[in-house]
Amino acid sequence: MAPPRRAAACGSWASPLSAERAVAAAVGLSDLSFDGERLLWQELRPAEQGRSIVVGCTAGAAPADLTPPPFSARTRVHEYGGRAYLMHGGVLFFSHDADQRLYRADPGAAPRPITPAAALRYGDLCLDARHARLYAVREDHRAGGEPKNQLVLIDAGGDADGGRVVADGSDFVAAPRLSPDGRRLAWLQWNHPDMPWDACELWLAEVQGDGSLNGAHRVAGGDDVSVQQPLWSPDGHLHYVSDAGGWWNLYRQHDGRAEALCPMAAEFGEAFWNLGLATYGFASAGEIVCVVTRDGRSRLARLPSGGGTPATIELPFSSFGSVAAADGQVLFTAASPLQANAVVRLDLADGRFDVLRQGSAIDIDADDTSVAEALRFPTTGGGDAHGFYYAPKNRAFEPLPGERPPLIVIGHGGPTSRALDAYRPAVQYWTSRGFAVLDVNYRGSTGFGRAYRRQLEGQWGIADVDDCVAGAQHLVARGDVDGQRLIIRGSSAGGFTTLAALAFRDTFACGASLYGIGDLQSLAEDTHKFESRYLDRLVGPWPAARALYEARSPIRHLDGLRCPLILLQGADDKVVPPEQSRRMHAALKARGVPVAYLEFAGEQHGFRQAANLVRALEAEAAFYARVFGFTLADAVEPPAIDNL
Repeated sequence: MAPPRRAAACGSWASPLSAERAVAAAVGLSDLSFDGERLLWQELRPAEQGRSIVVGCTAGAAPADLTPPPFSARTRVHEYGGRAYLMHGGVLFFSHDADQRLYRADPGAAPRPITPAAALRYGDLCLDARHARLYAVREDHRAGGEPKNQLVLIDAGGDADGGRVVADGSDFVAAPRLSPDGRRLAWLQWNHPDMPWDACELWLAEVQGDGSLNGAHRVAGGDDVSVQQPLWSPDGHLHYVSDAGGWWNLYRQHDGRAEALCPMAAEFGEAFWNLGLATYGFASAGEIVCVVTRDGRSRLARLPSGGGTPATIELPFSSFGSVAAADGQVLFTAASPLQANAVVRLDLADGRFDVLRQGSAIDIDADDTSVAEALRFPTTGGGDAHGFYYAPKNRAFEPLPGERPPLIVIGHGGPTSRALDAYRPAVQYWTSRGFAVLDVNYRGSTGFGRAYRRQLEGQWGIADVDDCVAGAQHLVARGDVDGQRLIIRGSSAGGFTTLAALAFRDTFACGASLYGIGDLQSLAEDTHKFESRYLDRLVGPWPAARALYEARSPIRHLDGLRCPLILLQGADDKVVPPEQSRRMHAALKARGVPVAYLEFAGEQHGFRQAANLVRALEAEAAFYARVFGFTLADAVEPPAIDNL
C-alpha cells in the first residue's frame, strides 16, 4: 500500500525528475530510413554538446553510431535543417554541421569531404546509384544577401565545384525524389511570400543521361494549395500529400491526373518545417503505411496504394512522427502519455514490434506522471480552440487544503505547428512539482485541417493570445487552477504569444519567453530567408502593413507589460537575433518591471547543450518561486531579477 501523500504548497514538491534527468533524457529522434537490412535514424544528444549522430541497426545487433566525433550530421538549409544524411550500400553521405560540407564515409573509412569549403549548405539528398551522383537541395550564400536555393547534381565521388544546378528560378526547392527506373525526378518548389504550408508546387521532369532535367512541368499544387512529401511507389507511381480538399490527404498521379486515395477530414501530413518530412511510406508496391491525425491526435494505419479506407494498426502509442517502410517492415518514431518518444520497428506480417531506441532514459512511473486530458473550449469569434491539460501529479504530495495549483499555459512554437499529448519530460518537470500545465493548440495549429490552420492569418498576436487566455479562464471556471497564479510561457513564436499576452492582456501573473519575438518589424527586416515573408500572411504584407506590425509588437507597448518576466536567449540565434531580447530586457528594466535575462553563448534558435538546457529550466523554476513566494525543493542557482 502506497504511503499517504503529504500536503505541501504547489510548486514546492520534491520531484523525482531533476532538470538534469529531464534534459539528459531528451534525445531527439528523427529522419528514419532503410539501407537494405540496416535501419537508420538520427539522434540529437544534448549530453554531447547537441551533436547530431546518424545511428544504424541491423537484426540481432545493438544500434551503433555511424558518424564518429567530432562529426555532427546537421544541415542548416532554411536554418531549421532536417534530413542531413543518406546511406546506400553501406556508404554514408552527410552534411557536417561545423562547415556544412557534404562528407562521404565508405565502410571502414573515415569521412572525407566531397564538396568544397565554401558558403554552401546541402540537404535532402537523393542518390542516383546507377550513375554515382546525388541530387540535393543547395543553399548558396557565396554572394551575400539573400541566399539562392537550387537543386544541384553532385558527383558522389567528389565535386570540386560544389554541384551543378539542374533546377533554378523559384525562391525555394525541396524533396528531390528519383523514380525507381531513374528516368524521372520529382521535387517541390515555392516562392515568396508563401510558406510551404500555404502554397507549394510539385514538379516533374525527365532525367537526361548527364543528369540534367528536361521538360520540367508542374503536376500539382499552386495558389493556396500546399503539396508535400513526393514519394514514388516501388512500381513507379508518384504519390504526394496535398490539402487541395481542405485537409492534407494522400494523392497519386495516375494517367496524368491527380487521384485522392482516401478523401477524409484527417491530416496525413504536417507543417513542412524540416527537410525530409515523412509521414508515410511504402511497405510494398500495393500498400502504404501512414500517420493519420484527427483532432490533434494521430494513429498509424495501412492503406492500399491505389486508394481505399485506412485500417488502424493497433499499437500502444498515441503520437507518431517520422515513418519509413520497405519490404513489409515499418520504422517509425512514436510516443504515448506513458512512453517517451522512441524508434520502433514493426513487422506487418505478424504485427510484432520492437523498440530499438528510447529517446528518454527515464523510468516512467505512472504514479508520478500526469496524463493529458484533451480539451476543447470556447474562444473569441464564436469558435472553439484546443489543448491538452496536465494536472499536477506526484506520488508523495498533494496541494494544501483548499489550494488550487498555479497554471503554466504553453503556446507552442511555429506558430504553424502543434502540441502533442505524448510524454514530455519538460512538461512532467512542472507537473511533478505541483504546477498544472495547459498546452494550447490555438487557432493556426496543424492537425485540425486547413480552415483551422488559416484562422491565424492576419490574426497572429490576437487569435493565439485569445485562445491561451480562453484556455486559462476555462480551467479557472472549472475550479482546476488558481486564477491568481496564471503563468504563460513559450519559445520562438510561442515566446511572441507570451509577450503579446503580457503586454495586451491582464490575465497572467508572470511569464517566460524563450528566444521569443518582441519586435515584428525587426523580425521582418532581420531574419533568415525561409521565414522572411512568413509574417505577410500572419500579420500583413511588409512594409505596407507597418501600422499593424507596430500595433502587434510587444516591445512597442511596454506600458501594458507590468508583471514579472524572464527572458532566455541564444547568443547565436539567426532566426530571432538576440538584440530583440536585449532590447526588451533593457526597456523593462528601465521601466521598473521585474525582469530576468539569461543569454547563452554558442546557442542558436532552440537550446541544444545539456548544461544550458538545465540552467534555463532551473532558472525558470526559481523565477516562479520568487514571484509566488514558495520555496523550491531543489537547490538551484536563482537568476538575477531586476526590480524585485
